[in-house]
Amino acid sequence: MILRIDKLQIELPMPKEADPDAAAVVQELLGGRFGEMSTLMNYTFQSFNFRGKKELKPFYDLIANIGAEEYGHVELVAATVNALLNGASRKEDPSETPLAPGLKARNTHHFIVTGQGALVANSMNTPWQGDYVFNSGDLVLDLLHNFFLECGARLHKIRVYEMTSNPVAREMIGYLLVRGGVHATAYAKALEILTGVNVTKMLPIPKIENSRFPEARKYEEAGQHRKLYRFSLEDYRDIVRIWKGTHPQDGQPLEVVDGTPPGGPQLDLDEAPEASIPGFAPEELHEIAQRLLKEL
Repeated sequence: MILRIDKLQIELPMPKEADPDAAAVVQELLGGRFGEMSTLMNYTFQSFNFRGKKELKPFYDLIANIGAEEYGHVELVAATVNALLNGASRKEDPSETPLAPGLKARNTHHFIVTGQGALVANSMNTPWQGDYVFNSGDLVLDLLHNFFLECGARLHKIRVYEMTSNPVAREMIGYLLVRGGVHATAYAKALEILTGVNVTKMLPIPKIENSRFPEARKYEEAGQHRKLYRFSLEDYRDIVRIWKGTHPQDGQPLEVVDGTPPGGPQLDLDEAPEASIPGFAPEELHEIAQRLLKEL
């Protein structure tokens, strides 16, 4: 089961103005083949279907634990899309054209379908697909696929970073570049234990250091690239049998952290009554809030 914490994994800034085009391209990092929905569901279903949990517990713990972290990554990318769409409609009467900005946006579904919110789709609005999940049952092959998936995800994050200068999008991408690097390294170390092949020598893929990106560099300087968080109260403790030794790039000791990242608050998005979001007039919301407070 999942124990959910009502925080984002980092403190995400609110944008000064809406940026629907940035929101559209960031969608690739949520619902694309190499997006966070894919990492979440790949590792989750591999953990569901894992055979030999007792005999191969460190590997099961690693896949299941990283899967739990990926839930928060989906949440973080969705929050970024929502932040970039915040305030995208005009404060006009519904009889006017308050949603006219959607006519020129790259993804009109953000305005029509989700109420200016994230979609389970890629940057071209193709829905995320279940056949993106690879679960062969062969542990080495699944770990090799997971390593490939993390490297592909890194390539797409870098390309999205290079497409938008929006500081909110870049903050999220910088963090996920570092955390994705942790996961790629962890899967590489697991493969080395199983096969003797030093897969970490292939990293980073693509051959661009995270330190080239200011938003990622600050997280590396804080040691985030060496920490594997344990997303459970009591379980998945055997990840220490894999996440040990030193980091292959800087030689500093690796660390398993009992608990989650410090995180940041959930974003408080504006109401958009002109678009029926959330569907109550401001005075009605005030009345509902006052009634709830009286019941406490």
